[in-house]
Amino acid sequence: MSRLTLIKIDDSAMPPATAEMEQERKVAVFDLLEDNSFALPGRDGQPAPEGPFVLQLCIREGRLVFDLTTEAEEKVAEFHLSMGPFRQVVKDYFQICQSYFDAVKKLPPAQIEAIDMARRGIHNEGARTLQERLEGKATLDIDTARRLFTLICALIPQG
Repeated sequence: MSRLTLIKIDDSAMPPATAEMEQERKVAVFDLLEDNSFALPGRDGQPAPEGPFVLQLCIREGRLVFDLTTEAEEKVAEFHLSMGPFRQVVKDYFQICQSYFDAVKKLPPAQIEAIDMARRGIHNEGARTLQERLEGKATLDIDTARRLFTLICALIPQG
């Protein structure tokens, strides 16, 4: 089973999460666990590790850390990704989400829909960036990448 069955968030090095951030994390984790595809390739002549996997996700020393184990807590892989390639798309995503939340309060449906389409486009860009950064380390479909990108955004303090 090439999938994630448990996701742990280590936010001990982060400022306390707001209630909104906590809710976004819970929704992102729920969505990920409902449907995901996550596989690890074989390395150094070794066969590919078999899932299902447990993912602990954190930001450590400014890097995004994926710490993967089996359900029996056997270490499978750990990789660190620079946040640099994500900075602009995350910033754009936060801005468009704020525009969307503001629009819902006061704009007509056609304008809300246009902003929502832009939001989905930026979200897809973030998911593709994640897939590119994980190339050779993990294989995931676009829906899993989208959900993980949401979770990554929910880990990053806004402001």
